[in-house]
Amino acid sequence: MEPKLVVLTGAGISAESGLRTFRDSDGLWEGYDVYEVASPQGWQKNPGVVLDFYNCRRRDVRAALPNDAHKGLARLEEHYNVCVITQNIDDLHERGGSSKVLHLHGEIFKMRSVNNEELIYDITEDIKLGDLAADGGQLRPHIVWFGEAVPMIEAAVQEVVDADIFVVIGTSLQVYPAANLLHYAPSHIPKYIIDKKVPDVNEFGNLTRIEMPATTGVLELLTLLTETK
Repeated sequence: MEPKLVVLTGAGISAESGLRTFRDSDGLWEGYDVYEVASPQGWQKNPGVVLDFYNCRRRDVRAALPNDAHKGLARLEEHYNVCVITQNIDDLHERGGSSKVLHLHGEIFKMRSVNNEELIYDITEDIKLGDLAADGGQLRPHIVWFGEAVPMIEAAVQEVVDADIFVVIGTSLQVYPAANLLHYAPSHIPKYIIDKKVPDVNEFGNLTRIEMPATTGVLELLTLLTETK
């Protein structure tokens, strides 16, 4: 049986495809106060602004291309049973070739009813005020906003608990509950952290720091993980 390799990715892996994160710009996301466009309160206050914001993000993602980090993780499937857990709402892992991707914070190409978070539809174009789900509820982005539950976290925890190798790429480990996943990795397994600035993780053993951007860091990871295969 192939070893199980679990990867947690954050905004840093998609930044090299041109997708920015609000953490790069002092709480402003493409000129928006993030809590105005990524919280239930912001939605209640001005749903039109929220829809416009995510319509723009959807166009940005559609225009972006997977980079060598996304493609490199897909290549690891030749040697490992790979599960990618991502905090990102884009589909660049899928387009990069990864076959098992778990989205913690939702997906930009999905929308759902405000009345039923399980009534989900695919969407590639814009969502407009007045676009209704089958239950009559306004359609909203299928995104986990600040203050909302993260429904996929339990599945993610189980993946990490079962891992033979755990890799963290392009995340500051400051967004919870995703940041806690490192604590669930078995203490004896090898762990790798790839980031331009590796966060403080001194408490963890068996850990290799690769202080590089995601694209070059994943190339280094590929060398480390496949040279003995």
